[in-house]
Amino acid sequence: MRENLTAATAAFLAHKRALGRKYLSEEATLRLLVAFAADHGLDRLDQLSAELLDAFVASRPRPRPRSFNQLVGIVGCFLDWAVAQQLLAVSPLRTPRRRETANYIPFLFDAAQARQILDAAAALPDNSRATGRGTTYHAFFAICYGLGLRAGEVCGLRLGDVDADRNLLVVRGGKFGKSRLVPHGPRMAELVAGQAERRGGPDDAPLFSFDGRRCLNPGTASQVFRRLVVGLDFPVPDGVSPPRLHCLRHSFAVGCLLRWYRDGLDPSARLYDLSTFMGHVDPTSTQIYLTITAELLDEANRRFEAFTEPAWSEARP
Repeated sequence: MRENLTAATAAFLAHKRALGRKYLSEEATLRLLVAFAADHGLDRLDQLSAELLDAFVASRPRPRPRSFNQLVGIVGCFLDWAVAQQLLAVSPLRTPRRRETANYIPFLFDAAQARQILDAAAALPDNSRATGRGTTYHAFFAICYGLGLRAGEVCGLRLGDVDADRNLLVVRGGKFGKSRLVPHGPRMAELVAGQAERRGGPDDAPLFSFDGRRCLNPGTASQVFRRLVVGLDFPVPDGVSPPRLHCLRHSFAVGCLLRWYRDGLDPSARLYDLSTFMGHVDPTSTQIYLTITAELLDEANRRFEAFTEPAWSEARP
């Protein structure tokens, strides 16, 4: 019951990482908690009180409910673990989570809009710190859209992760520390091979880099993407958030579903395939990406009408 706070957070992080989690942002938050407690003259786990935790949360202003709830969730997860390990009798956290009043509806790029994005990226001029900006960002955004990879996963690709013989990308240490194989077709293989040839270097060299040493930063890629979409001025439907880089991953998932409908396949039977391809533990996580669109509704209605047609035919006089 008198566990040192720093040692307790280290043990918690080691436990999570033993399960394959990265827990980098969580580690940063818990370090802030330890420092905040030290500023108040506290260094033991059992000295944490509801009042202190409320003050800590208040010291980290989070205007958005999702961000605020993430902060509270990290602290709560750590304290619940401490209770399970019998380091605490009960969690002192009493800070309520905020209600999210609106759901995020992503902007979905159709094929024509995606082509405009890629063309605009290819036309980017070089600058003093980055040569080959156009070809680099064209390949980067094409992988995000064509394979549904997260921006951080594309940034982390190394030359050794390109398997040209089998048309595969090896995504290492994705979200929650998971790695996976991502197969692709010949057109994507040509694009990836071109990027690898332009970069050159040993297997551990980054596939996307402007200095050959440091990987392209996801935040930088997001800023470039935002400037491109602002310049293209795509119409944004009511209730839909402005387009951002992660929307390419949403567009990939919805595009897969639409193609399955049009090819006469059963989307529910292939959801596990899509979940594995996108690096999710189960299809529940994948469902977040499957925004219902007018095109999907039309295909679903056609499927339903074809299914019920025999029954309607028999019922007709």
